[in-house]
This record gives sequence, C-alpha cells and structure tokens, in this order.
Amino acid sequence: MTIRTLDGATFAQMVLTGANHLTNNAKMIDALNVFPVPDGDTGTNMNLSMTSGANEVRNVVTNHVGEVGKSLAKGLLMGARGNSGVILSQLFRGFSKAVEDKETITTAEFAEALQSGVKTAYKAVMKPVEGTILTVAKESAQAAESLAQEHEDHIEFLEAVLKEAKASLKRTPELLPVLKEVGVVDSGGQGLVTIYEGFLANLKGEELPAHSGDLNNSMDEMVNAEHHKLAQDFMDTDDIVYGYCTEFMVKFEEDKLKETPYDEEAFRQALSERGDSLLVVSDEDLVKVHVHTEQPGEALNMAQSYGSLINMKIENMREQHTSIVGDQKSSESKQEKPKEEFGIVSVAMGTGIKEMLESLGASVVIEGGQTMNPSTQDIANAIQQANAKNVIVLPNNKNIVMAAEQAAELAEEQVVVVPTKTVPQGMSALLAFLPDQSLEENEKAMKEAAQQVKTGQITYAVRDTQIEGVDIEKGHFMGIIDGKISSSNQDKLQTTKQLLLDMIDEDEDEIITIIQGEEATSEEVETIEAFIEERFEDMEVEIHKGNQPIYSFIFSVE
Repeated sequence: MTIRTLDGATFAQMVLTGANHLTNNAKMIDALNVFPVPDGDTGTNMNLSMTSGANEVRNVVTNHVGEVGKSLAKGLLMGARGNSGVILSQLFRGFSKAVEDKETITTAEFAEALQSGVKTAYKAVMKPVEGTILTVAKESAQAAESLAQEHEDHIEFLEAVLKEAKASLKRTPELLPVLKEVGVVDSGGQGLVTIYEGFLANLKGEELPAHSGDLNNSMDEMVNAEHHKLAQDFMDTDDIVYGYCTEFMVKFEEDKLKETPYDEEAFRQALSERGDSLLVVSDEDLVKVHVHTEQPGEALNMAQSYGSLINMKIENMREQHTSIVGDQKSSESKQEKPKEEFGIVSVAMGTGIKEMLESLGASVVIEGGQTMNPSTQDIANAIQQANAKNVIVLPNNKNIVMAAEQAAELAEEQVVVVPTKTVPQGMSALLAFLPDQSLEENEKAMKEAAQQVKTGQITYAVRDTQIEGVDIEKGHFMGIIDGKISSSNQDKLQTTKQLLLDMIDEDEDEIITIIQGEEATSEEVETIEAFIEERFEDMEVEIHKGNQPIYSFIFSVE
C-alpha cells in the first residue's frame, strides 16, 4: 500500500493510535526520569496532555487535515501538564499552524509542519536544554526535510523519520550529562518517539497493545470531574447563578456569514452578558463555545446565525450538584460576587501545606505536585475562581511553571506568574505580598523574596544510580538542596542531619521551618528539633504538619 497524500481522517486515526500507544507506555516513560526520587511523571504528563488532544480530535467530523490539526492543538493546549506536556502542545501547535489551510498533505508538507512545530516549541521555552524532547523533535524534523525528497510514500517517510527520532533519542545522554551519568535516555524524547511509533503503526495497519478501557469515556469522566469539582465542593445548589453548562460548535456557512458577519470579540461579549465560565475559540471554519448560562437556547440561536450547530451538549448543573452532594434546597439565583482587587493562586501537595498557604493569603490552592501536575485548564479554572482583577500564580514546582504561564496567557484577567519552584519559595513569596502595592511591584517583591529562601528535602531513591558524584542505592534516603542531591544514607535521620549541616549557615541564617510529611513520625521531628537546637543554638525553629507525600521532610531556611 502506498499513501502519497495524507487526509484528515487518516491523520485523526494516527493521532488516536499515537495517544493510545503513549497511554500503554506511560509508566515505562515515567521510570526514565533521571531523578531517582519516586516522582517520575513525564509519561503521566505527556499521556494526560495527549489524551486531551485525542479527545478533541474524536469530536471532529471532517476529512480536512488542517481542521484535525487545529483540534489536536486546542485539546493539547487545554490539557497540557508539566513541562513535557506543554512542550508537546507547542510542537503540535506549530505543526497545526503549518497545515491549517491544507485538506491533505504530502510528505514534504508533513516535514515542513514538523519544522514549524520545533520552531514554536523552542520559542516557548525560555532556556532550551539540548538532550531533551526538544532535541529529538528538532533532529527528526531536520532529517524529515531531506527524507521527504527521497520518499513520497508516507509509510516509507515515517519509517525513516522514526528511525532518525530513535537515533536522536539514543544520543540524548551524550548531550545531557545527567542522562549519561544515570544511564538512561531522555524521558520526554522517549514519549515523542512513542507517539511517532503509534502514527506509523496506524498507517501500516499494525496492531499495538490495546488500551485498558475506552479512551473517550475515561477522558469524558476526567473532564467532567475537573470541570464541576469546585462548584460541588464549595457551593450550595442555590448558589449556582447560571444553571446550564452549555457546549457546542458552529460550522460556519458562507450564506449566513454574508447576512451576519462573524466577529469573535462581539460574539464573546454578547455571550458574556448571558453567562459566565465562557470560552470562545474560533478559526476560519468553526467556533467552539463553552458557557454557563440560564438561557442555553438564546446562546444557540445567536450562534446559529453564523452556521450549523454541531457537537451540542447541555447539562443542568443544579440537578448534577443536587445528585452528587445530596442538597435538596430549591435553586434561587444570586448576584455574582464583585471581583477582589487581588487574588493569589498557589499549588500544594498535602493537606497541611494547603492550609499553610491559605493561612498566608492564597485565595485558591490547587492540589497537585510531583506525581500529578495540574494542567493548564486546572490553573485557568483556579484563576477564574480567584475572582479578582489581578491574579498572581505561584506554581511551587519547576515542572508546573510552563503550564502556569500558558494559563496566564489564556486568562482575561491581569495575571502574572511568580516562578516559585518549591513550597518554601511559595511561602516566602506570599509573605512578601502587600495589597496596597501594584501588581508589578508585588511581582518584583515576591520574586526577590522567593530567591532569598533555601529549600531542603528528604526523600528515598527508587533505583541505584550515581548523580554528581553521590552514590545512591535503591531504598536509601537522599538529602536534596535546591534541586541538587547533597547526600545519601540508608538511615533517614543521618541523611537529614547531614542535609541540615550542608544547608545552614550559622552566620547568616536565622529561621528554619520544618514541614513534616505524611510518613514522618513525631519522634523523628523531636530528634531533628533537638539536633538543630544543639548544633545551631541561635536558630529559631518552626514546625508544621504538611502531610505531603514522597518527601518525609521539607525544610525552609532563611
């Protein structure tokens, strides 16, 4: 079989197979994370991101490659989690822009689209690191240009591109020393290769291991759970002002557009007067709408003036809420609450840390961290929930910063991201916030405050390795200072004491905060406190129960 031109239906099936193959290999990709702590999440992040894109593709009824690409890009963007997920979304965002006007594509056009994706992804990353998913994408895209001249058949072309991608993946340890030191290839690059493997297998008609469960149903359940969780947990039924969750798409029709020209901003403004939780995304061919409203019929009638309605879904949120929380109160609409001047969105892992951040002034705290990074959509929802004119986002994890920045770009509010990489940095930033200062002044002060704190963490290794000269054995405990492993020992308290000796400067540091994890005991905390008082008698010690997973202790030193 020879495929010289790739149509939309075929590309859609390639996407679904690629997503399915990624799902089946997510745990394997997680295991490649070079940090030997039990927080490997690259496969999980890429899987959830790609699944979101695939779910969007499932809703498209078209044989137009460009339209399928746009849907994939939109789904990936809203579902992007972690750095790997965000980079993946940018790769296919650039790809989709390159093919948006094409009904079918040749191998040469496929190669051009891969190059466009690489350019978009590199532009999105402030300091690109070679030896990662970016390198695998770049080198395979560069090879694709010359390969397209040799192969007009998409199967032969993708076989050759995949071969180059695998070769690039194999070279990643030569470009990133930490990979070579540990003896693994880049996990994000492996994820991209896995997707490409799915693409090729679909074209060749080869069977891949079946996904356990229906991709579409599982995605719908995840979306519904995320979408309605906040209202269920924090509202009574009669607090719901706009009762119908209304989603639909409009396929533009030329004759209708002549009578009623489409203006996205005017359409968005008109819908905003009839509801909230509004999302309007449009291109040359269609518009997608999500809105909470009391009159879904009015929204549909307005939209129908531009074309034909497709993929409609209307849900009564009051009935949903009542059935979930057992609230039998009658529903009476209330006035929408006025917006606060400032709101702060923060990310936390552990109930105790969540309470600490809220006590320090965080308006909304998203549950998430190492093993489950919140998505762009999660953060965008939290920004909206903050209900403020100016919103500050504290990711508190280096792998959440990019998703936070994407959410900030999507928000209608004034949003800045203070790129905190640890919980102690987030706490320090919160303490620096002053409500009488401007957004710009607070952003500057909070960034400076975050840089003044040192973070220490105690966790355990999930495999034998050696990093930066430190020998680490599986099951041993590790001391980590600001992201770098400083010590390792089979005894947790010995590792902790060495960490503190490495962290604390008696001449400069004054306060140490101990955040107790869910697996740490009170006896261990007492031993650590006594050690600090004996060795650093002038240090002030504060102790909090964070209940965080993975990390037995988190230390903040200032």
